[in-house]
Amino acid sequence: MSLPRGFLDELRTRVSIVDVVGKKVRLIRKGHEYSGLCPFHNEKTPSFTVSADKGFYHCFGCGAHGDVLSFEMQANGLSFMEAVERLASQAGLEVPQATPEEAARSKRAATVLEALEAACRFYEQRLRLPEGREALAYAERRALSEETISRFRLGYAPTGNALKAALTRDGMDEALLVEAGLVGRPDDGRTPYDILRGRLIFPITDRRGRVIAFGGRILGDGQPKYLNSPDSPVFHKGQVLYGLAQARAAAMERGRVVVVEGYMDVIAMSQAGLAEAVAPLGTALTEGHLSELWKLADEPILCFDGDAAGQRAARRAAERALPELKPGRSLRFAAIVGGKDPDELIKAQGVGAMEAVLADARPLADVLWEMLAGGRDVSTPERRAALERDAAELCGRIKDESVKGHYQRELKDRAFALFRPPRPAWTGPKGPKRPWRGAPPEPGAVATPPPARPRDANELQLAAALAVRPVYALKHLETLFRVRLADEGARAYLDAVLAALADVTEDADDATLAALLAARLPEALRAPHAEHAERLRLDTLDPFALDARIADLVATLKDKALVEEIAAVQAAMEREFSDALWMRLRALRQERERLRGLDGEA
Repeated sequence: MSLPRGFLDELRTRVSIVDVVGKKVRLIRKGHEYSGLCPFHNEKTPSFTVSADKGFYHCFGCGAHGDVLSFEMQANGLSFMEAVERLASQAGLEVPQATPEEAARSKRAATVLEALEAACRFYEQRLRLPEGREALAYAERRALSEETISRFRLGYAPTGNALKAALTRDGMDEALLVEAGLVGRPDDGRTPYDILRGRLIFPITDRRGRVIAFGGRILGDGQPKYLNSPDSPVFHKGQVLYGLAQARAAAMERGRVVVVEGYMDVIAMSQAGLAEAVAPLGTALTEGHLSELWKLADEPILCFDGDAAGQRAARRAAERALPELKPGRSLRFAAIVGGKDPDELIKAQGVGAMEAVLADARPLADVLWEMLAGGRDVSTPERRAALERDAAELCGRIKDESVKGHYQRELKDRAFALFRPPRPAWTGPKGPKRPWRGAPPEPGAVATPPPARPRDANELQLAAALAVRPVYALKHLETLFRVRLADEGARAYLDAVLAALADVTEDADDATLAALLAARLPEALRAPHAEHAERLRLDTLDPFALDARIADLVATLKDKALVEEIAAVQAAMEREFSDALWMRLRALRQERERLRGLDGEA
């Protein structure tokens, strides 16, 4: 809504820009102005200036400029109206309402917020009473500290209708409690009831920290395990991120925000020092969620569970983000290996393991390509055309023309690499094999056996990685069939894996495939590679990072095979030149250039 110019002028006059900026920046007075390190970019020498007389700030380093309202918005990730309301509260001013209807809605919303805040205090108090002993014990079993419990204002909803009784006793009418989503009113006329009963309570706040709803976890058996408040005048589930108020300052400071799946993941990460975590409320990420996230960081990290449901959620988010992509604004995706969530990982391996997962987050382009090509048969021209059609349709959803063009080129390059025709096996030039270079040995001489070939680290690492991530082998059988390993142990293991997976359906997961390989492959064949994977700590990588590692290894081994084959053809040509060998050499060189992403003729 629009606000009167006179109100905004008075607000700027009443609120000192030096005081507001000084909460974020250590300012040093220099004459009539103040200077400090810019909060909007990293710098070692102060280039940020605040003028109290003129009421504006300016950074000579990054160009940031504005008044007290724009600083509040930019520094704290607020909308214009949120910045106005926060500063007006500090100045003791009432924000004018544009129409009587808006004034009435604003007053009603304030009343609903009062009821929700009263309910939050009620739940907090009950957690510390004997009736809340079970809920408090659950929080302690989850290793939550007193500080964390207080910071997130956890509480307990007693059984029965204790909340309704307490709030109506304090003068709140039943209709207000129903409107606030605290009390349910049955259609059949029975007695209204507390919506949340016998549950550990997680208050849900807006971006300003005001309680707008609650989530509750059941303490014993029963369904649903988690239950949220219904929508109300101040709460719309698809637009709210749990923990945003607590995460916003940390996210703005670090330039990173992490989206996880549940309340406990947010709380566990915050307690471990990763305070920039938020979570949707049991729903897929919406456009509203993405808008909130992009206010905090250019590339929010989505860290969903590594199971099928988590991967589906990641793909839905990727598709939903496409129309809103801008230059420099995207998403990244992280996953935890082994079916753990952030809370479990931090407890088992510490915050460093969680940081490693986030550091290995994959870009959006990788997820989109996996959606398009993962496990897809492109063996015929028609199927390849279908893949190109689907890639064009996906890119067509991107509104920004610059970003769209880059994605079109990216997916086209990946499709070109995928469509590369299989390389025929090299059988060598016709004629008798020549085992010696130079003169043959003298008659009767004993040939000296060749020295033992050193084991290839890349080949061993590929075999070890497939021991951890057998689903990669299932999705890329054709590619792996074309990889020729020189190491006997690694080659025997890869051949056995490919043979065992030949008749497996494509929807099997790593755990299923690992059990299958354990049943079909001898222990003596599996054990060395599993032990090597453990030494390399490959099991600590998320599936996306491990897939990328395997793909790099495959590309390296393909390149090595091509180098050896090129050398063999060149040697054959030295002995006897032919057009067939020349064409073969040229084709091999071109294939190697394509593999390495180069252009030009051989």
